[in-house]
Amino acid sequence: MTLTTTLAEFIATTRYEDLPTDAITMARRSILDWLGSALRGGATQPARIAQAVAGRAMAGSDATLLATGGRLSALGAAFANGVASHVIELDDLHQASTFHPAAPIIPAALAVAERSGARGHALLRAVVLGYDVGIRVAEAVNPSHYRYWHPTGTCGVFGAAAAASALLDLLAAQVVQALGTAGTQASGLWEFLADGAMSKHLHAGMAAHDGILAADLAAAGFTGASRILEGPRGFFAATADTADAARVTDGLGRHFKIVENGFKRHACCGHTHTAVDAALILRARIAGRSIERVDIDTYRVALDITDNPTPRTPYEAKFSIQYAVAIALLDGRAGLEQFTEARMRRDDIASLLRRTSAGENPAHTAGYPAVWPARVRVLLTDGALLEETVEHPKGMPANPLTDAELIAKFHDLVDPVLGHHTAARLVEEVGRLEDDPPVGDLLLPLLQRLPVI
Repeated sequence: MTLTTTLAEFIATTRYEDLPTDAITMARRSILDWLGSALRGGATQPARIAQAVAGRAMAGSDATLLATGGRLSALGAAFANGVASHVIELDDLHQASTFHPAAPIIPAALAVAERSGARGHALLRAVVLGYDVGIRVAEAVNPSHYRYWHPTGTCGVFGAAAAASALLDLLAAQVVQALGTAGTQASGLWEFLADGAMSKHLHAGMAAHDGILAADLAAAGFTGASRILEGPRGFFAATADTADAARVTDGLGRHFKIVENGFKRHACCGHTHTAVDAALILRARIAGRSIERVDIDTYRVALDITDNPTPRTPYEAKFSIQYAVAIALLDGRAGLEQFTEARMRRDDIASLLRRTSAGENPAHTAGYPAVWPARVRVLLTDGALLEETVEHPKGMPANPLTDAELIAKFHDLVDPVLGHHTAARLVEEVGRLEDDPPVGDLLLPLLQRLPVI
């Protein structure tokens, strides 16, 4: 079989009963984490623009628009919810592939599950399979792909198509067509960073939308490239200097990639997180003493994406390793409130930013993407030099969040939007998915929401 056919067979034949307990547990945790980002992100300007456009161009009543509790077509809901979930930079992260799987995959799975009246087991199966496909494709092209391409868009569409295909119970031959059509739509360029543009959020929403579209077209008999991954003019050849196709099938069906998933606790680019964690450790040792200067050394990709010593907007600040470290040293956290215009305008952060630098450490670069190392050195005005190195961000599998920490993160994000009572009901409904209720029950708290007090 071809590589693409092998993946299609895996998607079509893997049943819920075939999934190990740890994969199902991680799917449930990933859905909860994604809901937090989507619900909080749904109130932001980029998300509201996407919701308005989706309401005009993708109207319908198939699935829930999380931000309002209204209804859209499955394509519209997946698009708008996907955009919303990738705005605040707190959605999940798979380190080895440098890929945010939830934002493109879960909105696609949820929308199709609602449209088809699916139950909890079908949704969990679709999420596990979608993650497996998206992550494996992203690992195969990483790291050279990442120079120009944003894997959440480019590889996310394969995961979204896999999830949608699983929920539609497509035959393997149909899944091949779905993957082919998904791959020909794969897109997402990093150039938006030069302008601080909203394109990053669009990548997630369009991947979710296009994944469903690919599966729906395949179900109707529409054909796509049968060797979309490995063909001479396919995805690997077009988007990576070197691709390791063996990463796609290594352990396929035995090891499910979702168990390697991680969760973010800082509201900024994941490439800043080890540096932020190091800064938080150092802050306790600084104990209020004055800082003379801060030096950060990290791996090359982190600098390619986040080396911005003078961010102009809150969104640019999320992609500034200098700002993220400085604000962590000052405030003791890097949450949503640290990335606002009001916080950026204060004199203390401007002053510390002028004394904060970042550079490459070749040893750190050599370790990426297996580890994402960063070292932070702080020179104090009394002459003391403090330093700390972190290789695994808090929230990743080597340094995980507990269930209690994940639920606390969810409440931090959702309570201000829906109130604590509704947020707690959502936590309960997500926890019931393994009991196989109708997927519609998951979203009942949104439809019965109480005013935030």
